[in-house]
Amino acid sequence: MKDPCEIAVQPLDGAEEREEPGLGPFQIVEWWLARLFGAVCLSMSLILSVLIGAATLMRYVFKTDLYGYEEWVKLFAFWLYFSGAAYGSLNRTHVSADIVNSYVPQGPLKRLLVALKDLVTVGVSGLFVYYGYDFFMFGFRGPLGNGIAIPMTTVWRIPLWTSYGAIFGGLVFMTLFFARDLVISLRALLGSSDGGDGQ
Repeated sequence: MKDPCEIAVQPLDGAEEREEPGLGPFQIVEWWLARLFGAVCLSMSLILSVLIGAATLMRYVFKTDLYGYEEWVKLFAFWLYFSGAAYGSLNRTHVSADIVNSYVPQGPLKRLLVALKDLVTVGVSGLFVYYGYDFFMFGFRGPLGNGIAIPMTTVWRIPLWTSYGAIFGGLVFMTLFFARDLVISLRALLGSSDGGDGQ
């Protein structure tokens, strides 16, 4: 994706120069979200590497245990995984076994199948968002629903909603990006795009 801060200048018939129209608001939001998810993934990867390296050093060199480090590893791993999942949805780089794009030739049938696939994907991920919200609110409000007895980790007493928030947030962003893909494939199916294959 292009950098929205960059202004491209193109010659017009060799006589003048004009500015290329800027990116739209959706492209700017996508650009910033890509940077955000990339930063979260990078920072969580570095933190996890340091934590696991420290635990290994403590165990095998100093013959002691880094007590309760697993709780932090799980927290950062959830943020890494679901930020990475949202990032993959944003860039359309999720691993998929999509035989439609591989074997169906270009044309209306392929555009229809891609739109159906995207519709099912949005429906399933929307269902996950619904349950992810319940899961997050269970951790945030506790089993009684009034903020008392909030579930926490055993050693460090980290509230579990900090991990559940990563799950819910990642699912929300994935659903939004899948909905974007559905709109693109529906436009391709209905012929209002540039004649692409819905990608």
